[in-house]
Amino acid sequence: MRLTIILALTFIPFIYKSQDIVSSIDKILPEKGFENIYIKKISSDSSSSTFAIWIKQIVKIHKHVYHTENILIDKGYGEFQIKDSIYKVAAGDWIVIPKNTWHGVIVNSKSTMKVISVQSPEYFGKDRIFKD
Repeated sequence: MRLTIILALTFIPFIYKSQDIVSSIDKILPEKGFENIYIKKISSDSSSSTFAIWIKQIVKIHKHVYHTENILIDKGYGEFQIKDSIYKVAAGDWIVIPKNTWHGVIVNSKSTMKVISVQSPEYFGKDRIFKD
């Protein structure tokens, strides 16, 4: 049993490296020259989709009827609205947005805000409803 565990642990780094499962957030970069928002899909399967999102100014209030969204703020700071509440957020903050919940963000930092967004189930970009 112990030998099996040791052998399994020996091959884990090789498996991860060969499939790019482990990566640095800092190596995920946007295309140059975007105006306000740039979205880059990192991974996706039937359970969830993960995106890196860069925001220079604002994400308008919207909701996802069928998707839960988890957001990790990697860089920048601003004001995040969830329902009728506004939260001051900054790098390192984790935000959980249940499905069918209005949300949006205003960036207050001089630098671009970068977030990692995980939507579940898999997200195809069609479940976004903007508030009038």
